[in-house]
Amino acid sequence: MATTHKQLLSQEEALKAYYDMLLIRRFEERTAQLYGMGLIAGFCHLYIGQEAVVVGIQSALEPQDSVITAYRDHGHMLACGMDPRGVMAELTGRRDGYSKGKGGSMHMFSREKNFYGGHGIVGAQVPLGTGLALAHQYKGDGGICATYMGDGAANQGQVYEAYNMASLWKLPVLYVIENNKYGMGTSVARSSAGSSYYARGQGWDIPGEKVDGMELLKVREAARRAVDHIRSGHGPFILEVDTYRYRGHSMSDPAKYRSKEEVDTVKETRDPLDHFKLYMTESLAIPEGKIKEIEDQIKQIMVDVVEFSKTSLEPDPAELYTDILKEDHA
Repeated sequence: MATTHKQLLSQEEALKAYYDMLLIRRFEERTAQLYGMGLIAGFCHLYIGQEAVVVGIQSALEPQDSVITAYRDHGHMLACGMDPRGVMAELTGRRDGYSKGKGGSMHMFSREKNFYGGHGIVGAQVPLGTGLALAHQYKGDGGICATYMGDGAANQGQVYEAYNMASLWKLPVLYVIENNKYGMGTSVARSSAGSSYYARGQGWDIPGEKVDGMELLKVREAARRAVDHIRSGHGPFILEVDTYRYRGHSMSDPAKYRSKEEVDTVKETRDPLDHFKLYMTESLAIPEGKIKEIEDQIKQIMVDVVEFSKTSLEPDPAELYTDILKEDHA
């Protein structure tokens, strides 16, 4: 019998995955608190409930790969290994943030971690991610681009133009559709004529797969299958992950378009952290003490992160004129 990726998950890998998911969960919870205190302004979109998606996808990527996503992006940054202090400082508009306090929640980047945003225009990151894949192909660096989008963006015309080019040129791009059931406040049942997003690449000969995005192990396995396809030179792949966000679309959204019972049912029966914690203790025999150590560690990390985001200095007003235009004086 063939050995599956699930069977190959070691205790060390499991603890690392749990650490990453819990860091995202606690980071976003503290983000909500700081927003409520008025320390974070503007639009702010939380990733709570979707942690298994980005952690599972990231487990299949290599250092040379690039990542680009939409505006619900804090989790992606942390999964890429970006410093949570720098991410939170950007949220509070401080000079130590990844965009020097000028990008805020939706726009920050890290060339070091090959993270290319954070984009506020719905669907805009998809052609950009396709371009990053073209750059990987042109340079021959063996990299692929993981390009994330939501179910709302999946209806954008520019997405299908990108699909066509990616398939035509066999570009190394993984399109990840995070289907959390609601594009802003509109259910996919009301916005999409045919909700099988993973199958929408068929007209361009792009294969796809749908996976339970609340189960880390399933996301890991599906991501590896997709990445193996892409690295083998077969071109793009579409992975639709069935997930759910616990909070509103943004911090200004009371989310009255869905019932409390619906949200509570998902939390009680499908929570990605609860499911994975149970797997660690029952299937991998990881002692509760080791899990508790991670939980305590992240609690202390978040104390430091919040303090740093409050005490980092605000940008100098002159920063308004930097990073705007590069003139060629040659």
